[in-house]
Amino acid sequence: MRVALFGGSFDPPHHGHLAIATAAANALRLDSVLFAPAGRQPLKLDGTVTSFEDRLAMVELACLEDSRFTASEIDAPRADGLPNYTVETLSELERRMPEAKRFNLVGADSFLSLPRWHEPARLLELAEWIVVSRPGFEIGSLSLLGLDVHQQSRVHVLNNVHEDIAATGLRGRLETGDPCRDLIAPAVLDYIQSHHLYQ
Repeated sequence: MRVALFGGSFDPPHHGHLAIATAAANALRLDSVLFAPAGRQPLKLDGTVTSFEDRLAMVELACLEDSRFTASEIDAPRADGLPNYTVETLSELERRMPEAKRFNLVGADSFLSLPRWHEPARLLELAEWIVVSRPGFEIGSLSLLGLDVHQQSRVHVLNNVHEDIAATGLRGRLETGDPCRDLIAPAVLDYIQSHHLYQ
């Protein structure tokens, strides 16, 4: 089985997230993409986000769009209140699915910040990485990370995935009453409206 972990705030999950997951699943023949709303992200500790429970519920609804997509609580907030580290999440995924070929799906900007992550060398051993390029991203930028040949072989770059939906702008539109039907799955939009989120 080929499984990708797709972590993020998903505040809210939108068509851009689904496009990324679809492109990754198609390009790397993934059997499953686990959408994992983040508990507390170490590099984003100052931002307020919608509750984990609401984000997980919205992700569950968004995942109905493709049978390969599943919502996962693997990155739920820790009981001790400490930040969630990807290395711990990937270790837990390895424990839960030891036979699976594991991937971690991230954007290019996040991947380029890998040296700032907790235990970056171990991260590249726990999973292969699917890096989603963005317009203007130069593949040569990856050389700045100083990865050895083995590490480079564990990185797959996806080009031409157009996901330029900014969650901040999306939340701003929702706050003004714009339903954003063009950007959000109908079931997710129903959840947002019935739970009075982003108002």
